[in-house]
Amino acid sequence: MEVEAMDNSIESYISCLSDDCLLSIFNKLESELDRNAFGLTCKSWFKVRNVARKSLVFHFSYNPKVYKEHAQCLPKILARSPYLKVISLAGLTELPDSALHEVGASGTSLMSLSLYCCSGITDDGLTQVSFGCPNLVIVELYRCINITDLGLESLSQGCHALKSLNLGYCAAISDRGIGSIFRNCRNISALIISYCRGVSGVGFTGCPSTLSYLEAESCMISPEGMLDIVSGGGLEYLNFYNLRSSAGLDGLGRVSSLTKLRFLNLRMCRYLTDDSVVAIASACPLIEEWSLAVCHGVRLPGWTAIGLYSNKLRILHVNRCRNICDQGLQALKDGCMCLEVLHIHGCGKITNNGLALFSIARPSVKQMVDEAMSIGPPIEDLFRL
Repeated sequence: MEVEAMDNSIESYISCLSDDCLLSIFNKLESELDRNAFGLTCKSWFKVRNVARKSLVFHFSYNPKVYKEHAQCLPKILARSPYLKVISLAGLTELPDSALHEVGASGTSLMSLSLYCCSGITDDGLTQVSFGCPNLVIVELYRCINITDLGLESLSQGCHALKSLNLGYCAAISDRGIGSIFRNCRNISALIISYCRGVSGVGFTGCPSTLSYLEAESCMISPEGMLDIVSGGGLEYLNFYNLRSSAGLDGLGRVSSLTKLRFLNLRMCRYLTDDSVVAIASACPLIEEWSLAVCHGVRLPGWTAIGLYSNKLRILHVNRCRNICDQGLQALKDGCMCLEVLHIHGCGKITNNGLALFSIARPSVKQMVDEAMSIGPPIEDLFRL
């Protein structure tokens, strides 16, 4: 009887706790296990747990059954969690536009939205979110193949605070949509347009100096577009991996106007010539990592310029460059005094003797045979609050 009376007394005390008090207690819980246990105590505590929820993350599972279950329970979870700051719905390929109605209801609290590989989402769904969540600063639309310029225009009109935008493999967008982003989102700092073959670069006209990170892998950039891309002048990271040229000419010398550039990926840029390499090396003294892997157009004048001017270069990639020879390697050996890592493999014109001389003269430089597809800081850092 005494134990039962004590239990009733405890329940009485708990029921007297206000929601603000419970919320304060909940916020002091550090582990997700404890937070989930808190929510399972009773209905009122479950309500507090939902109100306190700041993030909702669905990870890739590669299981269609799991994705279907996620899509079914999503509206209910969103309705119970009105103050979410982060929503990630990765891999829900069949998620319909209607499911984003509750996302739009999150209102001013939502700051980060990832629709990674949500290929069922169209411009209508993106418009709902854009005007319902004006404080979004991070948006990922990777492989959202039904998003067009109309969706980007809605996004730019509703989310002026946008800073990081991933449009990789959004094949239906063009320079028109990119231009709307730059006109209306003047604080944009990171943009990914990789494999967006409809983007030539002219949409970058008037891009703000805040743009410091750009990935444009396998894009078809025109000479005019290249000028517009570098016009902002603020780029510190530039990825032109496998850049396509609509004119079949090397226009990469214009990158030399980016004096703040620190990371440059030109891997597989087969139109790249010595003239552009010399221009970039002499005008961009802050470059720390540079990938020229599989760039067969770079010859002795290019390697000599890198050795002469790239005094802050720490990591250089020259894998499978057909036209780097012992003399080019010697130029790198005699210069590049900050060099720490050299990715070198499959360079047919470099002899064992040339490599041995480099190793003896620069024993502190680590020689790597692996090929790195990406360089620089982790991309995840740019898409995290």
